[in-house]
Amino acid sequence: MVIRRVLAPRIDFGALRRELGLPESFPPEAQREAEQAAAAPPTPAVDRTDVPFVTVDPAGSRDLDQAMHLARRPGGGFRVRYAIADTAAHVPAGGALEAEIWRRGQTIYLPDGNVPLHPHTLSEGAASLLPDVDRAAVLWTIDLDADGGTVAVELERARVRSRAQLDYVRVQADADAGRLPEPIALLPRLGALLTARGLRRGAVNLPLPEQDVEPDGDGWRLVLRPPVPMEEHNAQISLLTGMAAAEIMLAGRIGLLRTMPAPKPEAVLRLRAAAVPLGVSWPDGVGVGEILAGLDPARPREAAFVDQAADLMRGAAYTAFDGELPEQPAHGGVAAAYAHVTAPLRRLADRYATEVCLALHAGRPVPDQVRAALPRLPEVMTATDRTAGAASRGAIELAEAVLLEHRVGEVFDAAVLDVTVPSSNGRPRPPGGTVAVDDPPVRARCAGELPLGERVRVRLVTADPTRRTVLFERA
Repeated sequence: MVIRRVLAPRIDFGALRRELGLPESFPPEAQREAEQAAAAPPTPAVDRTDVPFVTVDPAGSRDLDQAMHLARRPGGGFRVRYAIADTAAHVPAGGALEAEIWRRGQTIYLPDGNVPLHPHTLSEGAASLLPDVDRAAVLWTIDLDADGGTVAVELERARVRSRAQLDYVRVQADADAGRLPEPIALLPRLGALLTARGLRRGAVNLPLPEQDVEPDGDGWRLVLRPPVPMEEHNAQISLLTGMAAAEIMLAGRIGLLRTMPAPKPEAVLRLRAAAVPLGVSWPDGVGVGEILAGLDPARPREAAFVDQAADLMRGAAYTAFDGELPEQPAHGGVAAAYAHVTAPLRRLADRYATEVCLALHAGRPVPDQVRAALPRLPEVMTATDRTAGAASRGAIELAEAVLLEHRVGEVFDAAVLDVTVPSSNGRPRPPGGTVAVDDPPVRARCAGELPLGERVRVRLVTADPTRRTVLFERA
């Protein structure tokens, strides 16, 4: 794994917070309700504290939604136990806290601190699956055959106890050294098996490195971090659970799905055409997802191909239904029906989708309050998705502009990821595109004739922290 870091000076993200209208605190009554819930935590009757769960998250995380235990089944196959924080058990119905959670919709992450969906008293305390304490959870038990196919799903509220809080870097090092702890020793095998099943279904995943801004002493650093294999394996367990949830809701004809149209044939044809000049081999009969899975975004031409493939992943939405099944229930990236149920500390939708699954699995009617919430959730989640995206982009753009502010006129090495195409209405567009600068790890617009997927030299023209803009030109 290669991580590139470049130190940036002190940055004030306050203007971005104000621009997005992010709340600074919880209303007093909502905070009181959270503290009361934390002082009297729920104690489910079912005790699963004998299962040695562990959590795997980014280093330093405190809002721990999921804990995992993997085992082999007698006679072959696997058993996945996935404990999810039980937020519904901590939030009083109809109170000030619930109203504020609906207003927020999801946790917004910024370099100088998150804007949480739930008060930290719950999200990083009483409801979080922190190690060595009993917690209320919704426990998914998913049995798989030897090929990773689901053969049985059980769902219950239960008391669980995590044994350790692990992070991706440490887990990857342990996997490379062959010393993974017992609860996740099967994760590389199972993750690879589930990934292969997804590719055969037609799943599409973009192997993009993560660009982030992290604190570094009195300043900040800009980080470009490729995903480690164990992070992808971990994500497969969440996808497995989300697909199981979707099946339960579709069978019960009520729920909330995460949907996205399958890649359009014409978009796939355009991508196939782009593969030729970029030198990406695409044999007949091989799916888009399989091609992307074999690429290395550290190589300029392959990075450009991955960037072009992003056009396939359009139209993600939340789809609520009650009685009549959705016309399009699948998620094109997953190549199956899928629901968000594994991050309720951070996303409002997960809490309600989970409550639907609990009721349907137990053969009970879905509670009226949950049923009434379903049609309201897509609008709330779509709006807060936009806010979360704007916060993430804005923070990176601000850090890039501050980092480069005093380097206008300098020349940098870069790779061309995207080029401007003529507009559909025939109006001319000035030549240009998007480049990824090697050092510092900045991605920005660039003017001039650019060869897609090639390396070029670019000159910094603009770096404006006030407008959060960076512009290069071909040197």
